[in-house]
Amino acid sequence: MSIIDPMPPAILLLSGGLDSATCLAEARANAFDLIYTLAFDYGQRHRHELSCAIKIATHYQVKEHRVVTIDLRAFGGSALTADIDVPKDQIIDAPTHRTPEHAITNKPLPITYVPARNTIFLSYALAWADVLGIDDVFIGVNALDFSGYPDCRPDYVAAFETMARLGTRRTQFRIHAPLVHLTKAQIIRRGLELGVDYAMTHSCYDPTPTGQACGHCDSCILRKRGFIDAGVSDPTVYA
Repeated sequence: MSIIDPMPPAILLLSGGLDSATCLAEARANAFDLIYTLAFDYGQRHRHELSCAIKIATHYQVKEHRVVTIDLRAFGGSALTADIDVPKDQIIDAPTHRTPEHAITNKPLPITYVPARNTIFLSYALAWADVLGIDDVFIGVNALDFSGYPDCRPDYVAAFETMARLGTRRTQFRIHAPLVHLTKAQIIRRGLELGVDYAMTHSCYDPTPTGQACGHCDSCILRKRGFIDAGVSDPTVYA
């Protein structure tokens, strides 16, 4: 009888949103049983997503969940980290088949883009990975998202991976982005296959003080469309 080696430990960026929860379920499905999760209190407009991240981490019985506090409001430049109104009820061109090579267009990035956020988050994950001796990091980026954020592209992920191998002891460092080529509906369907309870997740950029989703920001609209396209009910409580 052959002995199957267990999968190595991994660190996963867990925002409390739909994508990161699905990413965690995917990591579990791929036999990564020892997972450390990392969330960030970075000066965003609300903390509800951090509470959701704790619920999700507890549900999946991760090895350790940490919340790192940093201040991206020191730079602003985004509706999530500055006194800028979150756009509401705007028409979103959410393609269902755009390739990563065309994920960035000549259109200006949405004001909800937080400059260098994924680079900063991945750098913290890399530092923790170097301390723990871990070579695998998961992130729920999605290149087919409507926004075309530059730090969600496969080329960006590959470039960070190369940098990490050059700049740390982690010469075998790998970034896993299992959702990068999926549409929102495909992510939801996959999550449901894996048993994800999307009632635990939060997507809204501008929720009420009690955590109800606004239903009108870009993220809410994209989430609603994803559930409609997936043909399933969205458990989100909208204001």
